[in-house]
Amino acid sequence: MTFNKKAGRWKKILLGTAIILFLVYYFWFAYPFRGMFFNQQRHANPPLTPAWALECWLWEDDVNTAERADTLLNGYAKFDIPVRTILIDSPWSLRYNDYEIDTLKYPNPKKWFLGLQGRGYRVVCWITNMVNSYSKSTRIRESEDFFRQAFDKGYLAGHGEKNKWWQGEGGFIDYSNPEAMKWWRERQQTMFDLGIDGWKLDGTATLFYTMLGPIPFPYKSTKSGLMSTRTYMDHYYRDEYQHGLTQNPEFITLARSIDRWYHPEGFAPLDAAPVTWVGDQIHAWESKPGMTAEGKQAKDLAFGGVEGIEAAIRSILAAAKLRYNVIGSDVAGFSGNTIPPRLYTRWTQLSTFCGLFLNGGHGERALWHRTPQELEVIRKFSWLHTELVPYMYSYVVTGHEGGRVLQKPIDGKYQYMFGEDFAVTPVYRDDLKCAVTLPAGKWYYFFNDKMVVEGKNPTTFEKEYPLDEYPVYIREGAIVPLNVERSYTGLGSEANKGSLTWLIYPGVDNKFTVHNPDKTGSSTVSMNNFPDRVELILKEMKKPSIFNVHLEKKPVKISFNGVELADSEDYQYDAQKLRLIARIKEVKDGVLLISR
Repeated sequence: MTFNKKAGRWKKILLGTAIILFLVYYFWFAYPFRGMFFNQQRHANPPLTPAWALECWLWEDDVNTAERADTLLNGYAKFDIPVRTILIDSPWSLRYNDYEIDTLKYPNPKKWFLGLQGRGYRVVCWITNMVNSYSKSTRIRESEDFFRQAFDKGYLAGHGEKNKWWQGEGGFIDYSNPEAMKWWRERQQTMFDLGIDGWKLDGTATLFYTMLGPIPFPYKSTKSGLMSTRTYMDHYYRDEYQHGLTQNPEFITLARSIDRWYHPEGFAPLDAAPVTWVGDQIHAWESKPGMTAEGKQAKDLAFGGVEGIEAAIRSILAAAKLRYNVIGSDVAGFSGNTIPPRLYTRWTQLSTFCGLFLNGGHGERALWHRTPQELEVIRKFSWLHTELVPYMYSYVVTGHEGGRVLQKPIDGKYQYMFGEDFAVTPVYRDDLKCAVTLPAGKWYYFFNDKMVVEGKNPTTFEKEYPLDEYPVYIREGAIVPLNVERSYTGLGSEANKGSLTWLIYPGVDNKFTVHNPDKTGSSTVSMNNFPDRVELILKEMKKPSIFNVHLEKKPVKISFNGVELADSEDYQYDAQKLRLIARIKEVKDGVLLISR
């Protein structure tokens, strides 16, 4: 055999070996650990998230006690800042995930938890999937006896091998073991009996691997056999969510969707992701790995490296591309001591136009102790987010049915559509000036109807946005249902309570079906535009309607089902805001005719 033939043969052997090694790596490491385009959870639809989870959440992580939670809730109520959900983060139990409430922190838990719900709050508690032998920050730290309960009965994956995580050391509960699940669910029942509404599922399932020397092998043994990291993560998120639904039909889980480059396929499977957030950021504008907001070396509690609002925006948009439907981040960031006022304001405004409004983390969250401007602006945008719940919930329904989800990235630096009507440009730098790119068409600046941008092609421009406004534009033809109960946003007042408020921008024929958050069905408003009039066709109305309509001048006449409405009594026109306010006091279908 000649030298060239031998060389050719060895090339084929080496090439074949390389292909085999690649396939082994791909299917035994990359595929189960990171997930690929054909991973099954990418082909599901998001859950039907209950409307309460779209309202404002509150939490803080400096003092974890019932007294501190009450102080915050009472203060927010006093200063008329809306809160629906209180998140009880760690540590609230005696040991992590033993589901035994620390009564020094939360005295008389039955009275307290049920009392919160009696006042109209929803309660979500933090948990993970770990059974600890050592808990870093709980009252009982050495908990080998608790760990042995699960270890001795074979309830832990990996033959009970201990893994270190950011809150101590322990083993992974085995979701494939029915007896382990019976034991786990019996412990959880204490909290379900207190009427909790959800779990915050922190990200320990990503640590499900076996170390082979210095190399992490993304598998552990379980009752059902060898299980991959990805499969275990799916069990964690799916099983906890599905079991919660058996206890409470409006139960939710708060889980990670995307967190930087970790798990680009998403942490929680789409079908087990009713509410998601994008991990832990610091109180900072730019992403500067390894530095805290105070300029000191630091590490993220979970993953190493810390980043600011820009990282949160990138992860939110990446999650939206994967069709996660209710996405958000900790307002002002999770970690650090001092929250810069302008950052708190801008992060609040970003969260207003996300499905999840999660005001919490370290740092001062009692807004009445911060600057007066922060209090006023954050209250205004908290109420705006609350007003948008009927609009957001309608996209929860369409996304669940396989249609449009709430957020969709578009051209422009970090820009996205919020529903089909709002173009949002997140502010990610401490600068009033911001560059905006709007899609082709006619757009109105949401905070001033007199400012109009129009073009047959996408339009890019730069503008200054004061701290009480945000780069949000609403398209011509928009029909937006709102639940308005206050006057802070300028979209109505306390007199709107009990009615559905419709924000209308004539010019393009359109139709919007609102899926009512109270599950009373759906209502539809269709808009037809003519040179001399605008027709609004109302079908299957469930509440009285108030129409907030953009008009360049006062209408000549308004009628509903042929009956003329009275000026000042049934409608008013605001020439300064270019807004018509028309009220249909009855719950009635028909045609609202605006002659111009």
